[in-house]
Amino acid sequence: MEGNNDQQQIMENHGSKHITPLHIGRGRGWVSFYIARRYLFSKKSTHAINVISGISVVGVAVATMALVVTLSVFNGFHDLVASFLTSFDPQLKVTPVKGKSVAADDPRLTQIRELPQVDVATECLEDQALALYNDHQAMVTLKGVDDNFDQLTHIGEILVGDGQFELHAADMHYGILGIRLAETLNTGYTYDQPLKIYAPRREGQFDISNPEESFVEDELYSPGVLFCVRQAKYDKNYIITSLGFARRVFEQQGMVSSLELRLKPGSDFESVKSEMKKIAGDDFYVKDRFEQQDETFKIMKIEKLIAYIFLTFILVVACFNIIGSLSMLIIDKKDDVVTLRNLGASDKVITRIFLFEGRLISALGAVLGIAVGLLLCWLQQTCGIVKLGSTSGSFVISSYPVSVHPEDILLIFVTVIAVGFLAVWYPVRYFSKRLLEN
Repeated sequence: MEGNNDQQQIMENHGSKHITPLHIGRGRGWVSFYIARRYLFSKKSTHAINVISGISVVGVAVATMALVVTLSVFNGFHDLVASFLTSFDPQLKVTPVKGKSVAADDPRLTQIRELPQVDVATECLEDQALALYNDHQAMVTLKGVDDNFDQLTHIGEILVGDGQFELHAADMHYGILGIRLAETLNTGYTYDQPLKIYAPRREGQFDISNPEESFVEDELYSPGVLFCVRQAKYDKNYIITSLGFARRVFEQQGMVSSLELRLKPGSDFESVKSEMKKIAGDDFYVKDRFEQQDETFKIMKIEKLIAYIFLTFILVVACFNIIGSLSMLIIDKKDDVVTLRNLGASDKVITRIFLFEGRLISALGAVLGIAVGLLLCWLQQTCGIVKLGSTSGSFVISSYPVSVHPEDILLIFVTVIAVGFLAVWYPVRYFSKRLLEN
């Protein structure tokens, strides 16, 4: 009876003015779409088909929601890490391709720093050294910078303590330690005694009978502050000091390991970067903030990609419910198929009806899943529902960060539609062919 009702309703709604044997015979796509839409929302003769159709929509929606939330959380962590690195890393960094250092007066470096778009240029010399404070010691990365380093970066925003950013006073040189390195050396925010720095001499051989002669020894004093990037790479290993001190300890007068730059506001970043690369040629790297931390962000991108692939597999499994729903619907609508064929519908038109049915289920699930996923992301952003830990202060942030990127939402929608289409294409053609043969 339900099949006859569907047939009658189709004819009543459209009449001979809209649906005729000629129209159906030509295989008009809108006819197939209309019938498929009616099949999706109408009550079936077997109640189980409605239930399975609903489960199919819910399954696709849940998988879609999981994709939206998971990818947005990965975006949140990516943006969080980027915000931390911005306070320490320069906007652009020029480093030699070969060796650790190069002459500071290299004509290509001079040409780069004199570009009109450059606002701040800082010479830096960075290398490994041994830091000793009382009975504590640690291998550190000693980074010597120009006095304008605080203008180059946002380091002032990540300083902790009672002092201020200061690298030297007269002949006294200061060392600003990372907060975790200060814990390792047990210096506190302000170390009362000098911090001893040892660096191997660049020339001569190591004398085991007199090892002290094989090292350059010098002292750093506390400016009363530490820096906290909240990244172990910096907080646990780095000491920032004056460029003159680093050159003296590493015995590299007139040398730099990098030229760090900040552009004037309003400059075309990509254009200036390309121009710098042309000047640098094959002898220097020119890297932006993300390229300077390429390994960190590459790992995060790989993790996000793996999460996307795994959740897509879950989506594929959810789409098997659509196959079950469509197979039962095809059997349920045998009488309708006979009627449509009598009206002149081709086998292609009939097959297209059930293909549209599968696509509608996928599209409805995608829309619902994206809507619920965006709602959950908004709630997490505003209320911080899911916490990172129960102990206050154990983490940099109290709840999982979320950042919704429009391109991810578009990718998810396309993925759901594509997976849904591919999942139902062969089964529908197979079941439709069997039904039409009978």
